[in-house]
Order: sequence, then structure tokens, then C-alpha cells
Amino acid sequence: MMDWNDCQRSLGISFRDESLLEQAFVHPSYLNENRNVARPGNERLEFLGDAILNFIVAERLYEEFPELTEGKLTEIRASLVCRDTLAELASSLKLGDWLLLGQGEEANGGRSKPSNLADALEALVGALYLEQGLGEARRFLLSQLKPELERIKAGKMIPNYKALVQELIQGQGRPTPIYRLVETTGPDHSKEFTSEILVEGEALGRGTGMSKKAAESQAARAAWERMRCSHG
Repeated sequence: MMDWNDCQRSLGISFRDESLLEQAFVHPSYLNENRNVARPGNERLEFLGDAILNFIVAERLYEEFPELTEGKLTEIRASLVCRDTLAELASSLKLGDWLLLGQGEEANGGRSKPSNLADALEALVGALYLEQGLGEARRFLLSQLKPELERIKAGKMIPNYKALVQELIQGQGRPTPIYRLVETTGPDHSKEFTSEILVEGEALGRGTGMSKKAAESQAARAAWERMRCSHG
């Protein structure tokens, strides 16, 4: 049995309606295996939380960075709210410890799956909004994102283009992209790598770098910028 008072203490939040907090952690697999349970899952809260999270981040970036263009603000917001970033944040908050999972999902490592963690964080933001309003949802989220926002101010944030482009592609119902090393040039002590990102055999971008990882990141950036332009 989960102790939701412990959960609230660990997160620095307080709920009058404890059932709403609990709902934020109810994974669909739990309901599938416990059909006698009357409580809803966290999917609707996740939907609401996603919209609120995007708004809060967009609002703060607009206020904090008046010198940035719309395109750069969009890029930074997308990197802050992408699944990888949210999953890392949820992991640091130990949200996986509070998930209510079905036995199958539990056995498959569901408490550490990035998708489950990101969904739980979005659902938690949605629950906070419903119970205590936008101000409390904003306070909680921005306190967690403070290190990332400080990195942006210091000019040290590098968007995770691989995560961004993967999320965009999967949102279109297309398969996970793959990266192909196209070329390696230069002497052993100073090699330069060229990689492509492909989806269903189509090359979406190409990039070069001093490591395979850097080349893949640049290829993903090229794909991200191309896809953003093509979608308005």
C-alpha cells in the first residue's frame, strides 16, 4: 500500500484530495489487471498536464529571454518538454517509486521506463493544476526546471536534437529513426565522421562531427530544422 503522505513530503506538495494525487500514478496496466478498481487511470491527467506544462515553459521562456527569436524559443521549449527531459526529471524526483503498475509492466521494468516516468510527471502537473490552480503547478514545475533554465541563461544548454526529432517522427506515426555512418575522413588522431538519419529508408538529414555521436546529433539537428520548416 502506497503512503501518499510520504509521496507529498518527498515532492514538497500538499493535496487536499489524495485520490487525485493517486490517480496521477495509476498506469493503464494496473487497471487492466485490476478490473474491480473503480478509480480512473492517469491518461486524462497526462493529457491536461502536457498542455499546462507546455504553457508554463513557453510563458517563462517568453519572459526570461526577450532577445530570442520565435524559432529559438520553440527549439528550447521543445527540448525542455521532450520525453527524455521529462523522464530524467521524473527519475530525479523518484516518481517511479509511486507508480501503480500491473504485474506484467512491473516485471518489464515499468518503474524506470522513460515513457511511464514522463507520463507520470505530466499527470502530476495536471493534478496539481486541478486541485490548486495554475500558480501551484507553475511553482512546482519551475522549481524542478530551475537548473535547466540556469543553463539556458548561461548559454550552456545544447538541445537534445536526437530526442526531439525522434518524438516528432513518432508523433507522425512513423518508425524510430536510424543513424548510418556515411563517411570517415582524416588521420587517426583527428577523424571526422559523417552520419545520416533515416526513416523508412528516407534520409532526413546529414551531419559531421569529431565523433560518431556528434555527427548523429548534427544529422538530427538538420532533420529537426527541416521538419519544423515543412510544418510551418
